Amino acid sequence: MKVLVTGTAGFIGFHLARRLLEDGHEVIGIDSINDYYDVNLKFARLGESGIGNEASEWGRVVQSQKYTNYRFLRMQLEDRTSLEQLFVEEKFDQVVNLAAQAGVRYSLSNPHAYIDSNVIGFMNILECCRHNNIKHLVYASSSSVYGLNEKMPFSESDSVDHPVSLYAATKKANELMAHTYSYLYGLPTTGLRFFTVYGPWGRPDMALFIFTKAILEDRSIDVYNNGEMKRDFTYIDDIIEGIVGVMSHVPGGEPLWSGLKPDPASSRAPYRIYNIGHGSPVLLMDFIHEIEKNLGKKAKLNFLPLQAGDVPETWASIINIQRELKFKTKMEVKKGIKSFIYWYTNFY
Repeated sequence: MKVLVTGTAGFIGFHLARRLLEDGHEVIGIDSINDYYDVNLKFARLGESGIGNEASEWGRVVQSQKYTNYRFLRMQLEDRTSLEQLFVEEKFDQVVNLAAQAGVRYSLSNPHAYIDSNVIGFMNILECCRHNNIKHLVYASSSSVYGLNEKMPFSESDSVDHPVSLYAATKKANELMAHTYSYLYGLPTTGLRFFTVYGPWGRPDMALFIFTKAILEDRSIDVYNNGEMKRDFTYIDDIIEGIVGVMSHVPGGEPLWSGLKPDPASSRAPYRIYNIGHGSPVLLMDFIHEIEKNLGKKAKLNFLPLQAGDVPETWASIINIQRELKFKTKMEVKKGIKSFIYWYTNFY
């Protein structure tokens, strides 16, 4: 199968591309390699997949030196003309769209970046899929869409009409846009609401990375909501298993779906939404203590109130993906933290 994976210099995209390549699929990866966080980490991820320094050149197709079935192209999703040309030339079977402007807090200071990448860029992906007979579009949504919801665990069948960050609003917009294309044009789409992904090669703006770096450098760490936070931390390998499972499970529409009592997770159109999480939230202070234990060093804590755009707790209901795709998480948080710190201390 020939797959376009967007965001392959990113955390999840890097891991997914390697998994698909090792499974024998042909992968074309694209990424803008923006400077939202350290580009050296992004280039290092590409380097692990055999993509050399030529990746820095815009619009140049780079052949992996490690995988004969992998090519990379530096491109922005907003570049509609180049994206359309790529789809016409490559004739993909499936598309996994992981490229996006990430981060809840950054959306408070740079909102236009989220509209450009997450809305305009996603619109271009939808149009290219529509006009090039793509068999299945899988795309990244986020647990952030649950916003002001307080009923736990978060279920895909819950309304998500009250986001608390622009980032979350763009991800909800992606789900709505995808449904429109599934309904109008029969394009099978599956949106994945990821819950706090962590692990080796993770993002520097995520809690585990921030805390580990600060503790090792003997700096204090900001602990929001005075530590009264819970997160459904999900290890990267479990996330990848979920994505791969979803790719082979193309939605066909639910014939019994009713507009009188509409389920937001599905449709009579070929459209589906799944949570991918561990299914068991962890108290933030317990998370920090586990990092301390692995580093053999105590953290200096700076307790602060809940920050704008954040929510105090996330908890994924994974009943649907378990029942329909036999999804099962394998990595417990203690082992996952240990795995990340082993990578971090070796890499840095």
